[in-house]
Amino acid sequence: MPTVLIIDDEQDMRNLIEVMLSKSFFHTIAVESGKDAYSIIESNEADIVLLDVMMPNEDGFLVCQKIRNISSVPIIFLTARDGNEDKVKGLTIGGDDYIVKPFTASELVARIQAVLRRTGLNRQPILERGVIKLDEVSRKVYVNNQKVTLTLKEFDLLQLFMKNPSTVFSREQLLEKIWEIDYDGGTRTVDTHIKTLRLKLGKISKEASDYIQTVWGIGYRFELV
Repeated sequence: MPTVLIIDDEQDMRNLIEVMLSKSFFHTIAVESGKDAYSIIESNEADIVLLDVMMPNEDGFLVCQKIRNISSVPIIFLTARDGNEDKVKGLTIGGDDYIVKPFTASELVARIQAVLRRTGLNRQPILERGVIKLDEVSRKVYVNNQKVTLTLKEFDLLQLFMKNPSTVFSREQLLEKIWEIDYDGGTRTVDTHIKTLRLKLGKISKEASDYIQTVWGIGYRFELV
């Protein structure tokens, strides 16, 4: 059941959309601003975003740009303005579709389903290693079938490890592959992220936490125990 994140400053509109989508068996999360949405998106809790354009403080275009800095989650703009210039701008900065208010429930559901098909969320490529399952499309992780909420970098680390079991990665290699920066002597961020990743996995299963092994003097590897 896909999770739809609704970002709209009007409570009545959020409630209406939630009612529309509940009838088609979508799970919804509703917030009133981009500020409230970023942590949800970074934790990979949403499969698609419905984003209002006309909001105070940060409008939908700015929120979209910030989302694109942390996630590739599909975004559908919702707006009362039907000008072609706005549509072009929204699609250019990273939006996947544009719906003009008012809209019907059937149109909204059809647009969401179309975007999910187009962006590949109808497929389910799953990495499964031991008690961990990682969905590369929805970017969700499960340990013993219980969902684990990870940040963007924690997910990327786990994905890299699970795709390359038994491979030893130095801290410098992880910085380059995950953070896309050259080694400059500061690898503490890698150790910090590994620690929090292990803690989150370990809350459900110590076995899952133990898969990420420290290779002393070199770095880390993923190995089933």
